[in-house]
Amino acid sequence: MRVRMTATILVAFAALAAGGGGIHGEDWPQFRGVGGVGLQARGSYPERIGPATHVVWKTALPPGHSSPVVQGDRVFVTAVDDGTLLTICLARHDGRILWRAEAPITALENIHTIGSLAQPSPATDDDRVISFFGSSGLNCHDHDGNVIWRIPMGPFNNDFGAGTSPIIVGDHVVLCQDHDSDSFLTAIDKRTGKTVWKTDRSEFPRNYCTPVLWSAGETPQIVVAATLRVVGYDLQTGREAWTVRGISRTVCSTPTVGSDGVLYVAGWSAGGDADDVIRLPPWEVAVRQDSNGNGVLEEEELPAGDVRRRFSQIDRSNDDAIDPGEYGYFRMLFEQSRNLVMAIRPGPVGEATDTHVVWRQPKSVPFCASPLVVGDLLFTVKDGGIVASLDASTGKPLKTARLPHSQDYYASPVAADGKVYFVNEAGQVTVITAAAEWRVLHSDEFGEDVFATPALADGRIYLRTSGHLYCLGE
Repeated sequence: MRVRMTATILVAFAALAAGGGGIHGEDWPQFRGVGGVGLQARGSYPERIGPATHVVWKTALPPGHSSPVVQGDRVFVTAVDDGTLLTICLARHDGRILWRAEAPITALENIHTIGSLAQPSPATDDDRVISFFGSSGLNCHDHDGNVIWRIPMGPFNNDFGAGTSPIIVGDHVVLCQDHDSDSFLTAIDKRTGKTVWKTDRSEFPRNYCTPVLWSAGETPQIVVAATLRVVGYDLQTGREAWTVRGISRTVCSTPTVGSDGVLYVAGWSAGGDADDVIRLPPWEVAVRQDSNGNGVLEEEELPAGDVRRRFSQIDRSNDDAIDPGEYGYFRMLFEQSRNLVMAIRPGPVGEATDTHVVWRQPKSVPFCASPLVVGDLLFTVKDGGIVASLDASTGKPLKTARLPHSQDYYASPVAADGKVYFVNEAGQVTVITAAAEWRVLHSDEFGEDVFATPALADGRIYLRTSGHLYCLGE
């Protein structure tokens, strides 16, 4: 029989594994909260929320896709105001803006058509707040808005922009940046801004998985899911400790850890479903479209289709042409990509694909919204509002149904008080029971786009729309 800790113990364990750092059970210090698991163990949370329901306060904000984080008496977000990159601090009890700190930039990055220059979520502890912009780099402030240190980075070779969030693990700030070239994972001393280690990840093109701390083994590890494989890195050295292969060619969601230490990973990208595989012809066939005979393929030479649609991704050298090596690499990615949700048991070492994968589930795979484990259940939401509850121990689907609101889901689900909260791109929110045979409790519409994952703390839900930050609670 699988023994699972209570949610309260889970939160305490996650804070301990993170090295303390002043993290409390009722804070929400990073993307998806303590440990990145999307759960809040304490407090009574409302069943009904909306723009006029259980609103404690509402504050107008400049736009941004970053999720709010909560620490002590403060709430932090990032935003972009007419090209100015901002870290913003609000009072937790009434939503007053306490300060706005501008991040220095030399050039603004390219972003996706629905993206933002403020996509990564900040991370915080009792002493500081870390914000990250692909056009600026890492910025560290104290809670009064004073700059402690800065590390310039970017813009990166990625026309979708930077989207992966930093996390604070003990005395380390951990950041992963997977782009079309020069990808890396790094640990920074949070006190000084000095690099502790930096690991090359140049084999990985653009991905958007925020790292997760996994403390199920003898030594804490940082886990990143990305192109074709999941990798665990030693927290102290940055060295690769293990890998599991067989996921999608691009990963946008973030793994989570169950209360029994099992790691759950989801990866979806176009062409990775068994019934919708994308196969590219060999280079010898594709190069027939080289009308000017220079041995490479320019964008204007390509017909509408899978290659032209992803031209900027395939052209990793960013020289406005696809050469045989770039084409062959991307063709291989399509051949090996597998969309699935998988569970990995604790203790992998080295090549662990055949030894530590507990189960694989090719259905109910989310695109951007991360999987959520509540007790013995795993919840996913696919674009179109299709929610599935799965048996976390076997991966068996228990109930799959469409929410009242479809649309795309970029915000990840979060859970507290026996409820799971979903919000889609159009700002339509749905609350369901955290049960195998889940049922809808409530739905409403905020009337503004939502890309940010809500934060849960002390009975309050901090929900960010394109124009406001709401604090919701009974």
